[in-house]
Amino acid sequence: MKKKGFRIGLLETLPAIFLSSFAIAMSGALMPGPVLTVTISESAKRGFWAGPKVVLGHGILEGVLLALLVAGFARFINEPLFLGPVGLIGGGVLIWMALGMLKEVRGLSLDLSAGRGFSGGPVTAGVVTSLSNPYWILWWATIGLGYVLVSMKWGVVGIAVFFAGHILADLLWYSVISFLVSRGRRYIRLPIYRGMVRTCAVVLMIFGLYFSASGINYLL
Repeated sequence: MKKKGFRIGLLETLPAIFLSSFAIAMSGALMPGPVLTVTISESAKRGFWAGPKVVLGHGILEGVLLALLVAGFARFINEPLFLGPVGLIGGGVLIWMALGMLKEVRGLSLDLSAGRGFSGGPVTAGVVTSLSNPYWILWWATIGLGYVLVSMKWGVVGIAVFFAGHILADLLWYSVISFLVSRGRRYIRLPIYRGMVRTCAVVLMIFGLYFSASGINYLL
């Protein structure tokens, strides 16, 4: 249940938190990176369940980080001088990501050829590849923190809804990749893939503008 004294906008309701968390996480999952690479290699080596196991390792790490963020920033939830800069920075990063995706989408490809497997297994691979990715750390320090502060207005339920939407996007996409690789498919139709990336870029832009406007509103 939401705490008294907080003004909840349309984009800060529980359904909106879930859907936007899912969409923004999906935009990150769609772009090629270390987690995608290890999902492909592990799926080729171990079969379909390697993908969900990589997401499990990724999710364990994010769950721990989320708990630390909630514990560390709980006292700042009603501080405009803190929420304002977080909103502006998080919104700026979202807009930057959206512009980068739109710029790269024409030359974007998805290579599903098998590589070397990860010696520690898929769960460990999910932890290691996430932790070693500087963009993952940047995401949680800016966008993720902003979402945590919005979700905390609804208490434990809000945090659970945010995390459910976030991790479900990863699970869905990497499970699809794992299925395609384990069944011997080497490609996804590029027009569809690029269309998905464009759609996610537009979603990122919308929420980037919303986060930035919220940050300005808090400061004013």
